[in-house]
Amino acid sequence: MSKILFVTSSPRDRASYSNQVAKRVVEDLQDADASAVVTVRDLARNPLPHVDDDFVAATRGAEGPQTDRQRALRELSDELVDELFAADTIVIAAPMINFAVASTLKAWIDFVARAGRTFRYSEAGPEGLVKGKRVVVVAASGGIYSGNNGALDFQVPWLKGVLGFLGMTDVEVIRVEGTAFGPEAADKALATAHAKARDLVGVLAAA
Repeated sequence: MSKILFVTSSPRDRASYSNQVAKRVVEDLQDADASAVVTVRDLARNPLPHVDDDFVAATRGAEGPQTDRQRALRELSDELVDELFAADTIVIAAPMINFAVASTLKAWIDFVARAGRTFRYSEAGPEGLVKGKRVVVVAASGGIYSGNNGALDFQVPWLKGVLGFLGMTDVEVIRVEGTAFGPEAADKALATAHAKARDLVGVLAAA
């Protein structure tokens, strides 16, 4: 039985291109493995609080959480980290907002990037502890940022960098780009992304 963690972050719900393609990836993975269990973390409908003094005290303070709010933040962070470790495959739907990821997705990363749990420092340098995972990132953008157009792309490089820092180096990216160039361009981008998603799921299912 495989476990899939599906993380969404677009405020556009069903109209979101990243959500549409990522949802298809999850459904195709379920078709390939009928026993797969899916956990959905919808960060747009249930946003996480941003990092503040209480979060720092709860997760990094020498004395640990001291107040009810700090304890609640620590428990929420632990829950998210446990979800991440439990998953075999993580599917992340990531819209580009002002050249970067949505703040809701950034908050999720902040909650799961925990020294001593998801990464550690040693004499050899930092080591990611979330290993052996397959990650599929569906990155949607109104413009085109692949190839030689990536100077303003702080979405995919950042995501791959931080995921790799946590130990997740098996990352496949499906881009849905150029959706702001009109309905025809958006439809073409969506069809191209769906085709790539089908091919990718076929490879993942056979692995």
